[in-house]
Amino acid sequence: MANQIAGQLDKGPLVNGQRVDKRKGSGISISKYISYLFLIILCVIWIVPVVFGITTSFRSQTEVVSSGFRMFPKEWILENYVAILENTSTAPILRWLMNSLFIATMHTLLVVIVISITGYGYSRMKFKGRDTLFFTLLGISFFPGVVNLIPSYKIIDALGWVNTSWAMVIPGLAGMGNLFLVRQFMNGIPKELDESAHVDGAGHFRIYASIIVPLMKPILIVCGLFSFTGSWNDFLWPVIVFTDVDKMPVTAGLLLLQDIYGNYRMIGQLMGSAILAIIPTLLLFLFAQKYFVQSINLNSGIKG
Repeated sequence: MANQIAGQLDKGPLVNGQRVDKRKGSGISISKYISYLFLIILCVIWIVPVVFGITTSFRSQTEVVSSGFRMFPKEWILENYVAILENTSTAPILRWLMNSLFIATMHTLLVVIVISITGYGYSRMKFKGRDTLFFTLLGISFFPGVVNLIPSYKIIDALGWVNTSWAMVIPGLAGMGNLFLVRQFMNGIPKELDESAHVDGAGHFRIYASIIVPLMKPILIVCGLFSFTGSWNDFLWPVIVFTDVDKMPVTAGLLLLQDIYGNYRMIGQLMGSAILAIIPTLLLFLFAQKYFVQSINLNSGIKG
């Protein structure tokens, strides 16, 4: 009898006429163990090459070519980074980093302005064929970007922008991926706010600047992050439009560390240059990661 009473107590209290078993959910299920194991494996797969690249930047060239796979070097050296910073002629890494910073920053600022205004037009302004035009452009955007390389280069060359920052800043300002996110986010903002502003005599520009933009802050920041990292990490396009060493961004400049046979001469210096190149985007993501969570909810700009 006592055992039966104890068993009933272990099952927990009655909730809506049903007894809740306290023993359920007390531990971690098998599916969660599998999920955690899967995430740990993915983390290891991702982190090992990064750690190996960082440690390689502190190895001598002799150790790189003579020893096999070793996660950590036998002797830690700083000569690779010293050589990178002192080389201001054939591989001016600091100048390349400044070029990339200027290009990515200007591109990001213009992207935020263009997609916010364009998104407002596709979401709030009514004109004939609006949705047809939007989804047509969205469908065209699914074609590989490499298809547009030759026409884009012809346009840049005609404008005289070869070997200038504008060749990297202007193309891609109205990317349909960012525009789609902005339009969907804006559709979640109640149109009653626009109507109230219209009643008070506000025009489209006043509504856009005073009402829509403040509510779109999370998604605009996320699109800005995507644009900054995309411009910073772009490799193929800058290799095509830049031939002047001093004007190259860092991604195109790293290609100059190859010899005439396509082999990398100094692996340690190459790894050190790559590590320096990823630091700005890494810091950017660390300081702005909370906005990625906010942007998942398309209505996160509405406080209610």
